[in-house]
Amino acid sequence: MSNTALLSRPAARHLHAVEDLPASAPVAQVEAARTSPRGFALYVGIDEAKAVADGVSLSTLVEALRRTLGELAPHAETYATVALAPAGAGGRDVDVVRLALHEPSAVARTKADQPDEDQVPGGVTIDISRRRVHIDGESAALTFKEFELLQYLVLREGRTIERTELVSSLWSHADDDEAPGERTIDVHVRRLRSKLGRYEDIVRTVRGVGYRFDRHADVVIRYGHGTPSPDRF
Repeated sequence: MSNTALLSRPAARHLHAVEDLPASAPVAQVEAARTSPRGFALYVGIDEAKAVADGVSLSTLVEALRRTLGELAPHAETYATVALAPAGAGGRDVDVVRLALHEPSAVARTKADQPDEDQVPGGVTIDISRRRVHIDGESAALTFKEFELLQYLVLREGRTIERTELVSSLWSHADDDEAPGERTIDVHVRRLRSKLGRYEDIVRTVRGVGYRFDRHADVVIRYGHGTPSPDRF
């Protein structure tokens, strides 16, 4: 995983509020009613460079949040920690934080072992072996070329792919008059993104260069037997 977190912390249990129950309620319900929320976690994704560009620093942001909490809720206790990832690792900052702090839903999407290959979770599932994509449990109607384009980027996770490489690789057997121009690639990418819907940002544009795929907390990738490892590229 390109944005492997360097923090190792136990995953927190989900907290939930329970309504008051009558004295005659079953024991199981009474036990559940004995739990109560004890706080919350706010995951903030921003690196030092982006903070500096905004005229602040991570420590300044932390102190500002603490002051605000102190004013709104003087009894609140706070604890801050920083999520680390290897220098140059791809992915959205907030997803790196969620994975580093073992946020349950983010961790669940990165597990390699799936108990049931036909069970499709929420978010985006890219099944390389079966050549299909599911979005929030529904099959995405990608064309052959759209899937090839997405697969090419996924298998080269974290690396920016130039348009010329996409043309030469995905249309390697096409005649010169059949191969698309570099700008035609942009059209294919736009169509692919439109089918990815609210997850369109998993295919990133690197202005003036090309496109790339970075690990995303809402994306599950299933590799079949014999599928090339992204580490090769």
